[in-house]
Amino acid sequence: MSNRVLRRQAFAIFRAALRAADPSDAVARHCARRGLARFRRIYVVGAGKAGASMARAAERALGRRITAGLVNVKYGHGATLRRIELNECGHPLPDERGVAGARRIAEMAQAAQADDLVLCLISGGASALLPLPAPPITLEEKQAVTALLLRSGADIHEMNAVRKHLSLIKGGQLARLAAPARVEALLLSDVIGDDPDVIGSGPMAPDRSTFADAARILDRYGMGGRVPASVSERIAAGARGEIPETPKPGDPVFARVRHTIVGSNRLALDAAARHARGLGFRTLVLASEISGETREIARMHGAIAREVVRAARPVKPPACIITGGETTVTLQGDGLGGRNQEFALAAAIEIAGLPHVVVLSAGTDGTDGPTDAAGAIADGETLRRNPDARRCLDEHNSYPYFEALGDLLITGPTNTNVMDVHILLVGSGK
Repeated sequence: MSNRVLRRQAFAIFRAALRAADPSDAVARHCARRGLARFRRIYVVGAGKAGASMARAAERALGRRITAGLVNVKYGHGATLRRIELNECGHPLPDERGVAGARRIAEMAQAAQADDLVLCLISGGASALLPLPAPPITLEEKQAVTALLLRSGADIHEMNAVRKHLSLIKGGQLARLAAPARVEALLLSDVIGDDPDVIGSGPMAPDRSTFADAARILDRYGMGGRVPASVSERIAAGARGEIPETPKPGDPVFARVRHTIVGSNRLALDAAARHARGLGFRTLVLASEISGETREIARMHGAIAREVVRAARPVKPPACIITGGETTVTLQGDGLGGRNQEFALAAAIEIAGLPHVVVLSAGTDGTDGPTDAAGAIADGETLRRNPDARRCLDEHNSYPYFEALGDLLITGPTNTNVMDVHILLVGSGK
């Protein structure tokens, strides 16, 4: 079982995960159910990298019953629909087009009446794609905070706790605007635990985080004195009770709000596992809630690979071990890459010299960090082909490393986003 064969199989397993992560069928099934005809008007709003496929499915199911719709999507992720407008805007750093779209979404939700339906489509990336800063915070100041958070090593829960308290619509505040209309929120989960209040910063969900939490997070990552004055002043004022909190569990604004998860990392991993078994691998889905510093998690996967090769544990070769989740990279310097490319690079160091071992790590959204790659693939021969791995890892410069080898995984926009998939294959050696 050569590395070339294992690489092809790893790609096929990842493609199976992507197919299962496509939210279109689930959105269409949900929208086609009975009962929607009783609503006088239907407004479709939302944001996320999967916004185009979700909006297309909603339009296919609801057709002329849609009164109006607007969904913010990432540049390059748009499409032409009849009744729902797709507004392309900035991600991961928000921009003015995102602000304009978010403002129109807020106005649309606020226009809904008690006998109307607001269908809210949220997928990964929605936090950056729904920027509506609370005055006097400007977009530029919001961008600065987002950039600091992305480089800090903060996880998605921590990032969103801060962003909710700088926004007019995140953290359940869009539900506040939509009340008393009926709200159906369909969520494609890109967060560990599939919590509605974390997915896309929970625009329609009760917010369990507080201004005090946001202040602690900024302090924890040494950002308290680095964020713009307007941001620190707002968070401090909120922590003192001088600014109203985001709506919490039990607030009446959520009385007519329902959330449905239409796709998740676990569903994608299960589909990948089924495909791997069909290829003849003894397969183990180890976890769908992997988090932590990327290179440390990659080292753990390398240790598992060595254990499979040398002791046939936890599964005997030919083995496929699959994990998912979302790791973090604490950036130092100006290297180019993303968490999945860094994962593959760190894993390559750990599996160097092992025969018949392949590691693939990729984001289901097709975008890994500020690059055009979804991730990368490595095997036991990777370091022999390019021995500069440790320096590139230290400099967080994984993209050029794998680009030189032709081992970047480039899918283009996938119109989904259910976090990352890590695939470890160990061949039988026959």
